[in-house]
Amino acid sequence: MSSPFINNRKNAWQRLEELLARLDRSSLKRFHRDEVRELGRIYRRTASDLAVARAESRDPRLINYLNSLVIRAHGRIYRADAQGGERIRGFFARELPRTFRRTWRYTALSFSVFLVFGLIGFVGSYRDTEFSELMGVPPAFRELYIETKTHWWDDLNKANQVGASQIMTNNISVTFYTFAFGAMFGVGTLFVLAYNGANIGSVLGLTYRVGFGNDLVTFMAGHGVIELSCIFIAGGAGLLIGSALIIPGDLSRADALKTRGKEAIRLMMGVALLLVLAGVIEGFISPAPIDPRIKFSIAAITGIALYAYLLLAGRDQEESQRHTEAFQ
Repeated sequence: MSSPFINNRKNAWQRLEELLARLDRSSLKRFHRDEVRELGRIYRRTASDLAVARAESRDPRLINYLNSLVIRAHGRIYRADAQGGERIRGFFARELPRTFRRTWRYTALSFSVFLVFGLIGFVGSYRDTEFSELMGVPPAFRELYIETKTHWWDDLNKANQVGASQIMTNNISVTFYTFAFGAMFGVGTLFVLAYNGANIGSVLGLTYRVGFGNDLVTFMAGHGVIELSCIFIAGGAGLLIGSALIIPGDLSRADALKTRGKEAIRLMMGVALLLVLAGVIEGFISPAPIDPRIKFSIAAITGIALYAYLLLAGRDQEESQRHTEAFQ
């Protein structure tokens, strides 16, 4: 093989060695996006150089060198791609809680809209039962369940598996609509939050008016913290999408939608897992005839655990990264 070939390509081979040496000391996720692309590009070029060397070169040292370099690069890249379990762990340990903290204002707005309309529904229906119709409560529901003081949730205790499946499906539908309607410039998300807040508040107002509101709150307590949190987070994700369309900032709408859309998808991946947990609790624990203190304890434990995770997980790595950037 002529020396011009080696002279033209040796800088790329040396650069590949440098990148592989860094991979030996760390991992691919610590590379900058451009460095990852560079690694892939040089690896493919080096593999091509190896094919050329095998076909045209009589220098076994060059062939052995390129062969070992390609094998080493292939092994490191393949091993990095195979670490799916590590990426999943990293997502839940770091990416999801960090995303929640970066976007907490959208979640807080989602919660505020739900709360305001929930209070309107509660106060209005408590004072006048017919007001509940404006909040989406069918008259038949008010007459059959509320005025007869029927504990409709007791039926779930007779068939927990069926109840859990139905509840989980309903929770997923409400949460999905809350997120997906963000594409309507955020207005759709605000409507779903307002409607569900008003509806839940109205049902609570009616049950307290006729004297068994505490029973309904006891039923809702166990699963309510996680379930409502899912709605608030999904609402925040929907508002992220809506804000990218209305207020893209310094970015184009397409770039803002891409950036905030990634954040929203991360939030919804976490919500999907939480919905399963909420559905299991609501189907098997909430309707069970157990001491109310157990249900409220579950509410407290799940609430503390969830928000301690969202507010604290991955914070050590964040602080370390900030200190590193400060000295660069």
